[in-house]
Amino acid sequence: MSYPVTFEADYVEGHSRLTAFFRLILAIPLAIWLYLYALVAYVAIVIAWFAIVITGRYPRGLYDFVAGFVRFVARFTAYTVLLCDPYPPFGGSDDPAYPVRMRFEPLEHYSRLKTLLRIILAIPIMILRYVMGILLEIGAIGAWIVIVVTGKLPRGLFDLMVLATSYTVRSDAYLALLTETYPPFQDEQTRAAGTSAPPPPPTPPASEYPSVS
Repeated sequence: MSYPVTFEADYVEGHSRLTAFFRLILAIPLAIWLYLYALVAYVAIVIAWFAIVITGRYPRGLYDFVAGFVRFVARFTAYTVLLCDPYPPFGGSDDPAYPVRMRFEPLEHYSRLKTLLRIILAIPIMILRYVMGILLEIGAIGAWIVIVVTGKLPRGLFDLMVLATSYTVRSDAYLALLTETYPPFQDEQTRAAGTSAPPPPPTPPASEYPSVS
C-alpha cells in the first residue's frame, strides 16, 4: 500500500440522465444522515485526540468508527458530484462491490506531538483542500451538463474529479487523525482509478545476452 489511506473509483462511461438531473434532490436523505453521522464522528475524533496525546494509540473501536465516517463522506461526495450512479449505503463499512472505495491501514503507534499540533500542521492541507473543493465543484457542474445532454461522463473529466475527490477525502482522514502522513496529490491508486485491476508491473528489461540453444 503506497499510502495508508487509499481511494479507488471505477470508471463507467454511461450514466443515467434522469438521476443525474435530480441528483441534488436524491442526495437530500444522504445529506441529512451525513449531518447526524458527523455530530457523533466529531465527538469520537475529539476523544481519539485525547487518547492519542495521552497514550500514543488510537483506540481501535474509535478508529473503525471514524474510518467508516470518512468512507461514507467519500461515497456521499462521489455520488453527489456524479462520479457514480449507484445510491451509496448509509453505513460506513467497507463494500468492495460499490464503485467508490476507501481502505485504511491503522498505525500501531501515533506521534503524540504530531497529534497535539495537528490543527497547525494541517493548515497547508486545508488550503489545498479548499482549492481542490473549488476544482471539484467546477468538475461536477461540467459533468452534470455533459451527462444530462449525452448520458456519458468523459474519462478526462472523471479523472479530474477523482484527483480532487481523492485528495479531499484523504485530507479528511488526516484531519480525523487516521493517518500522520500528508496526503499525496496522486499515487498508484489514483492513477489507476477507473480500472478494475491495479496498474501492471513494469516490463523487465531484456537480457543483454542472447540465449544459447
